[in-house]
Amino acid sequence: AEDVDYDSAKLVVLPGGRLGIKNLNESELVLAKCKEFAEKKSIAAICAAPSILDSLGLLDKKQATVHPDFENKMKSAVLTKTSVAVDDNIITGQGLSSTIPFALKIVEKMIDKETAIKIAKGICYNY
Repeated sequence: AEDVDYDSAKLVVLPGGRLGIKNLNESELVLAKCKEFAEKKSIAAICAAPSILDSLGLLDKKQATVHPDFENKMKSAVLTKTSVAVDDNIITGQGLSSTIPFALKIVEKMIDKETAIKIAKGICYNY
């Protein structure tokens, strides 16, 4: 959205879903912010959304994961086929079952590992 303060934001997260990525791909603002955050800040994408980052050339030779139905859309990334992949300032998640480890990796990246572990313990998740 145009009314978001992107200057103070440190990370953007792209949600997945077939219709979701169709809508994201149709937004010039979203695509521009993906490029900006991948180059200067941090970005995360889950489910089908990592395919957007790949199509923009932002995952070239970077480790990434994506929903298995979209692996054929990934032309430049090094697919890990893991639940979550982190390569420098880009975090990708595979799908719905990856949401907790994906979110904890974001916390670890943006705050610290100790905080991620504390949150994981609080929700009875082994991290």
